[in-house]
Amino acid sequence: MSENVTRPTDREQDAKAAILSRIRYALRDEPAAPEVPRDYRRASSLDHAEVVDMLEDRLVDYKANVYRETGESLPQRVGQLLGEAVTIVPEGLDESWIPDSVRTVRDRGDDGGPLTARELDGLGAVVTSSTVSCAETGTIFLNSHPDEGRRALSLVPDHHVCVVPLDSVVELIPEAFERVSHDRPITMISGPSATSDIELERVEGVHGPRTLDVILLG
Repeated sequence: MSENVTRPTDREQDAKAAILSRIRYALRDEPAAPEVPRDYRRASSLDHAEVVDMLEDRLVDYKANVYRETGESLPQRVGQLLGEAVTIVPEGLDESWIPDSVRTVRDRGDDGGPLTARELDGLGAVVTSSTVSCAETGTIFLNSHPDEGRRALSLVPDHHVCVVPLDSVVELIPEAFERVSHDRPITMISGPSATSDIELERVEGVHGPRTLDVILLG
């Protein structure tokens, strides 16, 4: 059986040759990469309470909902936030965080594999933990740990409840990157998914959850 193969035209081949020729010309003297200065701040000088307050301020500014809870009050808050939504829960999430009133499902389809994007889209919410949060930028890092699940879990459902342990909050990006593993996917969250349309009107939920609830736990 023959295959339909689209071959480049002479013009495309000529353009490619021209681009490669210019790259070779630009690198003809084999320039060395300059030394990158590392004189930026790499450790916080703030009290941890100030760092947590900064994170909360940034998250609120990004239109996330922020709550401060203890281990005892956490399940009640989670139940209030989720209501009757069918919620996906990562396999490694602490089960004590989820009250019995919440209807949960695991990331397993009928065929034994993970749920499809369409199946995830049919769910109302997701609850995850988090690896580290950077107060300076208001960014929460998920690193695909068992209590966070794969990337799709936090990107497809319309409502994300994210638990941030207080001892995982740092001030600076260099501090945050020291706590994540680069061998696993990293998802960085700075508020609910949002963009602006052609008239500069804010539109939420375009490429991720429309609602982000952050629970500062500790």
